[in-house]
Amino acid sequence: MRLFKHKTFHRWAQDNRVSDQVIWKAAEEVVEGKFDADLGGNLFKKRIAREGEGKSKGFRTLVGYRRPDSERVVFLYAFAKNVRANITDAEKKALRLASKSFVSTSDEQLALLLERKEYYEVIK
Repeated sequence: MRLFKHKTFHRWAQDNRVSDQVIWKAAEEVVEGKFDADLGGNLFKKRIAREGEGKSKGFRTLVGYRRPDSERVVFLYAFAKNVRANITDAEKKALRLASKSFVSTSDEQLALLLERKEYYEVIK
């Protein structure tokens, strides 16, 4: 598995002190089929715990992954459960498009996205 974070998710994770280890564990669970919702279009909702709290008081993340034939998992967006209940239909549509594009991009295109710091790779 190769794990990536979109630049806005990367900044959000830093601001909210969500470690790469927590993100990696969540990605492994998504790959295993342990996610909270399949939103269609290679987009999944996965709850993660806030540091020192449980998942019920934690964060909701939106993860791109093409089951079962992709080695790439990408965290695209996140929000605190107490800040908002869900994403809008327009946001869901845009995130589905981003997910679908990312999981099917070529290795050359991926290298360029990483070089431009549009995405960051998480190394275990």
